[in-house]
Amino acid sequence: MMKTVNIFFLAAIICGSINFTNAFFTHNSSNVARKSSSQLQMTILSANGKKADFKEGSPLKNACAKLGVKPKYSCKKGDCGSCTVSVGGSRIKACVGKVPPMPRLKSLQEKGLEIKG
Repeated sequence: MMKTVNIFFLAAIICGSINFTNAFFTHNSSNVARKSSSQLQMTILSANGKKADFKEGSPLKNACAKLGVKPKYSCKKGDCGSCTVSVGGSRIKACVGKVPPMPRLKSLQEKGLEIKG
């Protein structure tokens, strides 16, 4: 079965009924979503009355340090779970976790995600 399919494509390319570059390498540039460097997605995090903006995907341990939250670090690999903090109700390991994206709810966007350690 594989030989007949390969022979069909080879014959179609030789005869010119299939344009090889268009058949296998097509993409629609309008569907490709690209992030511009000027559109950084920031997340507001708050802890103990302090608020700060952090880049989405940046290390959570740096955000905790800036806000004054001091989780316990023991393994520094995420195996033990002693560094787990609650970010907006979700538990994330601070040593390996990333800052989550900004929530879509307007009330959470204004007051920020609360970090509890």
